[in-house]
Amino acid sequence: MELKIYRDKNEVAKQFSEYFSGLVEGKSIFHVALSGGSTPKIVFDLLAADFSSKIDWSKIHFYWGDERCVPPTDDQSNYKMTVAHLFSKVDVSQEHIHRILGENDPHTEAKRYGKLLAEQLPLLNETPQFDLVILGMGDDGHTASIFPHEIELWDSNENCEVAIHPDSGQRRVTLTGKVINNTKEVVFLVTGESKSEKITAILEKKEGHMDYPASLVHPKSGSLVWFMDTDAAKELT
Repeated sequence: MELKIYRDKNEVAKQFSEYFSGLVEGKSIFHVALSGGSTPKIVFDLLAADFSSKIDWSKIHFYWGDERCVPPTDDQSNYKMTVAHLFSKVDVSQEHIHRILGENDPHTEAKRYGKLLAEQLPLLNETPQFDLVILGMGDDGHTASIFPHEIELWDSNENCEVAIHPDSGQRRVTLTGKVINNTKEVVFLVTGESKSEKITAILEKKEGHMDYPASLVHPKSGSLVWFMDTDAAKELT
C-alpha cells in the first residue's frame, strides 16, 4: 500500500491524472472502473483540459464501480457526470463506454453487468480483472456502494450486487469485493476533513476499523494507492 498526500484536492487531481496517464501509456487495451463524486469530477475536468491529446483514449474501456438506479439523464447519475466532465471533451469511442443501466430493474441489471464484465475483461481466478479501479470513500467508511450496514455484500460470490443507501433507501448497483480485490491497481481518491476520522481508523487499524467497507480493499495480486489531501490525512500519525 502506498500513501500519496497533497496540499489540496486540485493537487490530488493533478497528481492522479499524471499517474493515470502513466498507467495507460504502452498498453494496447486498458480497462478502468470509474467513480462518482466531487474529486473525480475535478479529475475528469483536468484530464479533459490537459490530457486530451496526451492519452490515447481509443485504447481505454470505461466501466463504473457503482451507479445509482436512476436514468442516465438524472443529475445523480455517475454516467451523466462523466459525460459532462470528460467524455464530451475527449475522443472516446462510444463502443468503449460500458455504463450500468440505472434505469433498469436493479437486480436484473446487476446480473447483466456482472455478465458483461466477465465477457469484456480478462479473467484471473475465474473473476474479471480490471487494470484500474478508482474508488472514493464516504464519511461513513463506505466504498463503491457497499455501506457498513450491508458490509456482507463485499463477500458476495457475484460480480455485482444491489445495495441500498442507508438514509435515502435508494438502490444502487455496485461491484463486489470479489472484483475489486482482483484488480491490478486500486486507487482511492479521498479529500476533505470529514474523511479524516475514518481514514485514520482504517489506515492505522484502530478498533472497529473492519466495520468499514473501505478497510476491506486489499488487491490480491495488485497494488493499492491512496491519493489524499492534507485535510483528509490530518489525523494520521
